[in-house]
Amino acid sequence: MADAVRIGVVGAGSISVRGLLPHLGQADLAGQVKLAAVCDPVPGRAEAAAEKFGVEQGFTEYEDLLARGDVDAVTIASPIGLHYEQGKLALQAGKHVHFNKTMTITVAEATELIELAAANDLRIVASPGEMLRPHHARTRELIAEGAIGTLSWVSCGAAFGTYHQDEAVRGGSDVLTNIDPSWYFRKPGGGPMYDMTVYGLHAVTGILGPAKRVTAMSGVRVPVRTSGGTEVRTDADDNTIVLIDFGDNLFCVATGTAAGGMRGGFGGAYYGTKGTIDGLLLNDEPFDFPNRNPAELAPRGPGNQALLPHVTGVHREIEEQHVYEDVMQLVDWVREGKPSIVTAEHARHVIDIIEAAYRASATGQTQNLTTTF
Repeated sequence: MADAVRIGVVGAGSISVRGLLPHLGQADLAGQVKLAAVCDPVPGRAEAAAEKFGVEQGFTEYEDLLARGDVDAVTIASPIGLHYEQGKLALQAGKHVHFNKTMTITVAEATELIELAAANDLRIVASPGEMLRPHHARTRELIAEGAIGTLSWVSCGAAFGTYHQDEAVRGGSDVLTNIDPSWYFRKPGGGPMYDMTVYGLHAVTGILGPAKRVTAMSGVRVPVRTSGGTEVRTDADDNTIVLIDFGDNLFCVATGTAAGGMRGGFGGAYYGTKGTIDGLLLNDEPFDFPNRNPAELAPRGPGNQALLPHVTGVHREIEEQHVYEDVMQLVDWVREGKPSIVTAEHARHVIDIIEAAYRASATGQTQNLTTTF
């Protein structure tokens, strides 16, 4: 087993400040993880984050982190539109990579990174690791066993609402609490499909397998948002409805919208001829799965973080547990040689769905998917 993995955190924005840095600096990870470096282009932010969370070095320039940060791996927590270039630089520098969702914004970019990692014997873990949740694995088994009869269709999705504008790290007076959310609403990489619906797409494809084709309608519904008293113009689509074909006339409706949620949310609702699975409920009654603790679990919704294998002890009290879990999947892979099921190939297929949905909306033509996992 290798020594502790020295990790560089790329970006000291919302995910890092609320989740990555607090989790990875905990004492129970001694011997497994070392917070070696953090970088952020906002002057003073990386230094402030390093001081607050006990990181060895803070950098303004990403290239300096790679060259002088003494890291074995990076977790890329920058805006999604930067992930491809930053991931490529990390792999070229010989670093393992965890990508916060979404890994890239195009299939071509994802394929290049997958091939680059393979050529250099490096590991990629690409969030979100939805199939690490035991209730999703059990949902897949229940469907295969015929617990809800013949599966007819599936719904999943997420909505922006004002979540990103209202986070506690916005609108403050210091460099760690005045983080600008504008990128969520701008191209490249903005919009609820890449940022939020990606969870539901990982869950549904993990449960049902790869999809075949998609069609969609998409556009901007809320052209101007306000954050910290400043207007933010939206140019990334914030209102998208996708119809996904899994073959044999099995369909999924997925939404990434400006407001309002689809039944099933991040995990999907599965409608069969003899019943429905929605979250932790089979026909509105809880179903059993490994490590289920009814006292800790909500029946619906994106929570249930205590089910994730590394989310124990103090980590149950810190935000963004699922992101921490995915980083630890990379740590275990590097230290123990234990491959993770949170693969770049699965992430690429979900990217294929999103990219093809936007293309279908623009052209008015159903799009065949080109990837599998």
